[in-house]
Amino acid sequence: MLIKILLLCAFFALMICIGIYCRKHATDVNGFVLGGRSVGPWLTAFAYGTSYFSAVIFIGYAGQFGWKYGISATWVGIGNALIGSLLAWVILGRRTRIMTQHLDSATMPDFFGKRLGSKSLKIAASVIIFVFLIPYTASLYNGLSRLFAMAFDIDYTVCIIIMAILTGIYVTAGGYMATAINDFIQGCIMLVGIVVVIAAVLQSKGGFIEALNGLAEVEDPTVSATPGAFNSFFGPDPLNLLGVVILTSLGTWGLPQMVQKFYAIESEKAIHKGTIISTLFAMVVAGGCYFLGGFGRLFSDQINIEADGFDAVVPTMLSTLPDILIGLVVLLVLSASMSTLSSLVIASSSTLTIDFLKDNFIKNMTQKQQVLIIRVLLVVFILISVIIAIVQYKSTVTFIAQLMGVSWGALAGAFLAPFLYSLYWKGVTKAACWCSYIWGAGLMILNLLFRESFPLLLQSPINCGAFAMLAGFIIVPVVSWITRKPDTELVDGCFACYDRTVRVPAKYALEDEVED
Repeated sequence: MLIKILLLCAFFALMICIGIYCRKHATDVNGFVLGGRSVGPWLTAFAYGTSYFSAVIFIGYAGQFGWKYGISATWVGIGNALIGSLLAWVILGRRTRIMTQHLDSATMPDFFGKRLGSKSLKIAASVIIFVFLIPYTASLYNGLSRLFAMAFDIDYTVCIIIMAILTGIYVTAGGYMATAINDFIQGCIMLVGIVVVIAAVLQSKGGFIEALNGLAEVEDPTVSATPGAFNSFFGPDPLNLLGVVILTSLGTWGLPQMVQKFYAIESEKAIHKGTIISTLFAMVVAGGCYFLGGFGRLFSDQINIEADGFDAVVPTMLSTLPDILIGLVVLLVLSASMSTLSSLVIASSSTLTIDFLKDNFIKNMTQKQQVLIIRVLLVVFILISVIIAIVQYKSTVTFIAQLMGVSWGALAGAFLAPFLYSLYWKGVTKAACWCSYIWGAGLMILNLLFRESFPLLLQSPINCGAFAMLAGFIIVPVVSWITRKPDTELVDGCFACYDRTVRVPAKYALEDEVED
């Protein structure tokens, strides 16, 4: 217990010191929200990765999908690395950085407002973000509290309050730069932690081969009648597994707290490095989490799924580890959760200030006033999420993945298609963006309220969220083709940033051939 407490105290002290140190970077909106758009590749890549993976992944998704799909759940982690990280950086990274800087937009709603010339689109996007980031935040508290209860036997409410206070201190003090530096440190802990934990858990079951053989002997007629389904390549239910891969991988392309990382990239060189670093990070952390969760059924004699839920799977797997490793696991999940929480609260508070309050309710806001209001809203958002998390803990919604699915599905369903099309295609219209907003957010609200009325495949918020995102890719172009075309001058002005001539060293681009 002393070892675990000392590790936590050292971790918390370091986070707070970094927040205080980074106050000098958080004097204006650009510095507080984007770190002055001067964040290097390592910090940006780790900030992206640590915001991506949290207690929701490690405790909720790894436990639930590892139990359902066995070792094939590892495909989710591979999809997260290749689609959610590699392709996201390649397709979104450069264009997002160029156009957002050209439009001088610091948030996703601000981007929609300036790119499509609509103040109402900006306000609506800010409301959607604020509302649907709250259940995501509650899910972070839920997963972390279960781990703390296993390691320290601490009350759920106390865990939530401690985490909220510490995150609030360093984010409020240092803004995005403090978050980025802390994310790098937390990411290093996650990389080391997941490797060590996987090795320890497998060793407790006789090693990898023995554990795999044990998984082959597990049978569950309610899931699959095929022997050895849980250690097979695609698992007992490939179709629903594909839905999980799509939501958790493609969904990041439309999440404001993820896309905002591209706004702050320092240079072209940083994009190339960040792409590689982020992909490798995701392969180890996400692949490792789902791989570990795939062996959850080997501990079925210690778990009562009906009583404790899927969120108890991973904590049970870890409960027999030595104290020093449990301390490392606590730091691992705490790092993942605090980094994601800091990204969520910055995205939410900055959006509410810049896109909702500024010019609409408070005129002529100075930079100093904006930063002050963002800091106040950070605290307010954390308080609301704490209350929601405590109420949720005592309600019927007990699965982390449910909350995560609703949040991701609504945000990505509303924003992914119009954001991606707006970066590449001049033909996106205001009406198409509105339809995407209504479709994504509306479908997930209906799924939450009337889930039993949906077709069987879409009753799961995971599958419903994946469907919302994919349908958006059809809705946006179809509506754009049949509605009033956007203003040509506005669109040409937005896309002019891509045609601007820049000079780069020969190591980045070949010299044009000149005919004599």
